[in-house]
Amino acid sequence: MRGLTHFITTWVPIILFVAIVFMIYQEANQPETIYVGEGATEASELHPVVEKAKNELVDQASKKDIDVMITDEVRSKERQDELYARGRTTEGTVVTHAQGGESYHNYGLAIDYAIKNNNGNVLWDIHYDGNNNGESDWFEVAEIAKEIGFEWGGDWQHFKDYPHLQMTFGLSINELQKGYRPPPDK
Repeated sequence: MRGLTHFITTWVPIILFVAIVFMIYQEANQPETIYVGEGATEASELHPVVEKAKNELVDQASKKDIDVMITDEVRSKERQDELYARGRTTEGTVVTHAQGGESYHNYGLAIDYAIKNNNGNVLWDIHYDGNNNGESDWFEVAEIAKEIGFEWGGDWQHFKDYPHLQMTFGLSINELQKGYRPPPDK
């Protein structure tokens, strides 16, 4: 009996303390996400952090005499499926490998961009140097975007998506499909 009393008075508090510290540590190291529910609908607007970063990107590029045009933001799953069909079941070239619900655009976490020249024409030419500094405007914008916190599709290994910028907040498409979202202030 004395051994049991000694165990309870000595080891149980230590075990409880370690368990509480472990739980606090686990909670602190979890990605900051919000669970909005299984089968949550797609976004209707850009995440506030992405919106702010988009505006900063346009502003910083303008300071380098680059006119950035945001060509796409939030997409519905139906629109994503239309784009996915290009070059597969409809005319055109393949522009995405993501079907509806498989793109960060569907969750308000991605934008696409192009460059406008001095005449206001939208260019998809990744080699265009409109500010005449010897560097591609497209790549200059990509570097600015990465400094702000975007991931650039031009860095992808298997499919170079040069117009694409996204912020994942550490969430996979699978997690987004399950209803997890970054908090609005992250």
